[in-house]
Amino acid sequence: MTSKEQYKFEIITKIINKEIKPGLAAKLLGISTHQIRRLKYAILDDGEKAVVHKLKGRKSNHCLNETLKKKALEIVREKYSDFKPAFAAEKLAENEHLSVHPQTLRRWMAEKDLWRIRKQKQDTYRSWRPRKEYYGELQQFDGSYHLWFENRLVDRNGNPIEVCLLASIDDATGKITKASFSANEGVTAVFNFWKEYVLELGKPVSIYLDKFSTYKINHKSAVDNYDLLTQFQRASRDLDIHLIPANSPQAKGRIERLFKTLQDRLIKEMRLAGINTPEEANIFLKVVFLPKFNRRFAVIAVKDGNVHKILSETDKKNLNRVFSIQSKRQVNNDFTIQFKNNWYQLMELQPITVRAKNRVLVEEWLDKTVRFSLRDKYLNYVLLPERPKKTNKHPLILTTHKLNWKPSANHPWRKAFKQQC
Repeated sequence: MTSKEQYKFEIITKIINKEIKPGLAAKLLGISTHQIRRLKYAILDDGEKAVVHKLKGRKSNHCLNETLKKKALEIVREKYSDFKPAFAAEKLAENEHLSVHPQTLRRWMAEKDLWRIRKQKQDTYRSWRPRKEYYGELQQFDGSYHLWFENRLVDRNGNPIEVCLLASIDDATGKITKASFSANEGVTAVFNFWKEYVLELGKPVSIYLDKFSTYKINHKSAVDNYDLLTQFQRASRDLDIHLIPANSPQAKGRIERLFKTLQDRLIKEMRLAGINTPEEANIFLKVVFLPKFNRRFAVIAVKDGNVHKILSETDKKNLNRVFSIQSKRQVNNDFTIQFKNNWYQLMELQPITVRAKNRVLVEEWLDKTVRFSLRDKYLNYVLLPERPKKTNKHPLILTTHKLNWKPSANHPWRKAFKQQC
């Protein structure tokens, strides 16, 4: 008998010997006087056996049969050997139509050395920040480099390739709002991600992201000096999206924990589905994985409502400009502009007056084309095959009408080039 059963037997024996009354015994054992009377008569009939549970040493009435256990473990060993018990239980129900509780499967897998039960670590205490109240109020965003395709995606030398998964998760609901694979976490990849995001869902109120690299220059004057702002900060400011840089990974723990979950679940889901390339994976994420994941793990926001801001017509018109990599260049005396080892000749007719030494804004759009703008007007230009020859003869200005100035015979204006706008 256990110590609790021994204590119960001693109390009931005292009642039988009339050492204490049933009411006191009921208080001591925390049961009713009716149960006290029942135990008294049971002990008089069966002795110590009366306080011992009838199923002690026997299988539970709800115990699953050995055939089911054997079949489940065979399937787990064959198909889901590296799955965690909860995930393996999901797949057994989804793909094999076997219903086994995750804790039961955990015990079975531990018995067969398919799972090792680990003690929970005592970590430093951290207080939880309450979730935001509305969907779209805060998006946590980050990228994760990992062998998402295991050994199925390799380089020329046969080495597995690490791919970057960009993802955003809504703080209020825990819903993955968008995820996509990219070669890196650079500005172009991030711009493509958020351009698709705002077109599909609208503009979130705030984005919580890393303090370093693509997203923020760590300089005390970066907020006040436009030239120090990164491309992403400038684009977010143009769209009126507030950026919150995190000082530590724990600060944006929701997205960090999400990647840990995806590195377990998503990898195995893609393996089962036969997904071998980032292109296939992006379709799989959008059509299959994200809807199923969100149905299972997303929660209901504290307050109803979607606070994503709908893109205005002006926003839509300027979206390519907003999500472009921007820099400044100076117009040369011959009205050429040098940019990334290329020379561009401004045309004679322009939508605005252009003078030599003007500083123009260079926009590299996501479609790889280049635009030059001055005072919010795009300039007309041609791409030169080589650096133009120096000459002392050049116009004073370019404007909206033709000039009386006559270019020299070898001037680019006299040659036929494909115009780019």
